[in-house]
Amino acid sequence: MLHLTTLWFVVLAILWVGFFVLEGFDFGVGALHMLVGKDEAERRVAVSTIGPWWDGNEVWLIVAGAGTFAAFPAWYATWFSALYIALLLVLAALMARGVALEYATKRDNERWLRAWRWALTIGSLLAPLLIGIGLGDLLAGLPINSSHEFTGNFGDLFTGYGVWTGFTLLSLCLLHGATFLKLRTTGAIRGRARALASPLGWAAIALLIGFVVWTRKVAGGPEVPEPVQVLAVIAVIFAARLTAGDHDGWAFIASGVAIASSVGSIFIDLYPNVMVSSTNASFNLTVHNSASGGYALKLMTIVVVIFLPLVLLYQGWSFHVFRGRLRGPPADGEPAATVASPTPQT
Repeated sequence: MLHLTTLWFVVLAILWVGFFVLEGFDFGVGALHMLVGKDEAERRVAVSTIGPWWDGNEVWLIVAGAGTFAAFPAWYATWFSALYIALLLVLAALMARGVALEYATKRDNERWLRAWRWALTIGSLLAPLLIGIGLGDLLAGLPINSSHEFTGNFGDLFTGYGVWTGFTLLSLCLLHGATFLKLRTTGAIRGRARALASPLGWAAIALLIGFVVWTRKVAGGPEVPEPVQVLAVIAVIFAARLTAGDHDGWAFIASGVAIASSVGSIFIDLYPNVMVSSTNASFNLTVHNSASGGYALKLMTIVVVIFLPLVLLYQGWSFHVFRGRLRGPPADGEPAATVASPTPQT
């Protein structure tokens, strides 16, 4: 029984890591598309870079939530009850960006386009920020009583560590989006993405170092950073440095590793807890007191063993198929084209 609860904690951590790595560049592109695109034609090219993936990447969030409900129902009940208003804001942000991606180009009207472009930008900024705050609160602790009920209010969700975690993950998503735009575009759009990547990289480095230091203090124990946290700092530095050159593929991989390591470090420091009580440590929710029964965990494990590899294979195949760069509108007598260089630079 113990090994299955631990296994499912690891599975959920992987799902959250996968969500932020894959949806992270979608959030970044959505937030930056109005900056890298100076007119509507360029903005459409920027948004088109995530066209094949953005809706599929959101599935990782749905599965993470559903997996939490199935594997750790007590955790799901307490966490989602505490975050009820915040989750409504997250859903509103995700719906706004989803509708914007589908409907922005349905009418050739300036006000229509401007409204949906702003909806995409704001939704792409709010979603990772709010979700990051929710993940940070797991480790920082929320007021939870002996019955594992949230006893606080909406303001209690904005813990110092949680807010810092939210801004850290937002900055990493913006850097991830900039490296992705640089990887997938050419010409002026790629140049603007490169120009944005440098300040975004420095901001991500500063926030991530602060996140690592604060995480060590919140988690307790040794003050020396864990290997995964050291990896996160190294990766974000490499990502920021590589964006200055033409190693676009490696910069994108490095920013992805930085996100994965940062999110993963939260769960590493959280275990065996799944949710910390700021009221009393004895009220913490753990993998032992919040898990489903053995039969449910065994059945879910069989499903994961079958379907998770298939999902990963499909994601890899889709990245291979749509690996080419997108070219913006022709300029200075350039011939029109839609796709350049079939393979990205690395």
